[in-house]
Amino acid sequence: MSERSGSPRGDDPAPVRVGLLECDHTDPELRAIDGDYGEMFLRLFARNAPHLALSRIDVIGGAPLPPPSAFDAFVVTGSRCDAVGREPWILALADLVRQAHDAQVPTVGICFGHQLIAHVLGGRVERAAHGWGVGVRAAQVTSDALPPSVPSRFRLIHSHQDQVVALPPDAELLAASDHAPIAAFRTGSMLGFQGHPEFSPRFATALMDHRADRIGAEVVAEARPTLSEPTDAAVVARWIGDHLAGGAT
Repeated sequence: MSERSGSPRGDDPAPVRVGLLECDHTDPELRAIDGDYGEMFLRLFARNAPHLALSRIDVIGGAPLPPPSAFDAFVVTGSRCDAVGREPWILALADLVRQAHDAQVPTVGICFGHQLIAHVLGGRVERAAHGWGVGVRAAQVTSDALPPSVPSRFRLIHSHQDQVVALPPDAELLAASDHAPIAAFRTGSMLGFQGHPEFSPRFATALMDHRADRIGAEVVAEARPTLSEPTDAAVVARWIGDHLAGGAT
């Protein structure tokens, strides 16, 4: 575990203790832009959900996983790895997600985390039929049971090759897009987003360029102009903060 964000002030209620499960690290050559992925989440929630107190847990680096009872809530970050992979750390994380679901611990998955939650709970994850999803993309809300602050259509930066193609049993579709039909979903205490509210346009541009050989020059050229468009990252961050607060003790 490492640094935390969020702290009680005055008569404010106790912060929500969130285990930030880091499933990847930025490449060294990109780290000068916005730091590591964990730092991006710290800044995002410090600005938009300061009631969250995040403790970083380097899952991909081999840090021991806590029991579900160790935190009020969890966030599972993105990763370049496959959510259906058989690496020991992914299998251990999958077991924690399963336990957190059974214990009704509020948990949010972003990109890889979104896919892992779906896979663990009985959904299906595959390579996206349309290839890489990059740039700013819009998702249409499909549920009436969302916070009133959430617009009917929200935009986030995306960077993914896999996506959820079938929901787990009893899950509710919350938003869909042309590229990712399951852009957001909820099942029990679990909430997943395919997009990245933590990414800045500058970092997303650099990451896309860094992966251009894999993504494809035509896809990169089409996505690049979208990164100058505004996103709803702050709205989604507050939505996530409200969801995670449901587990505060």
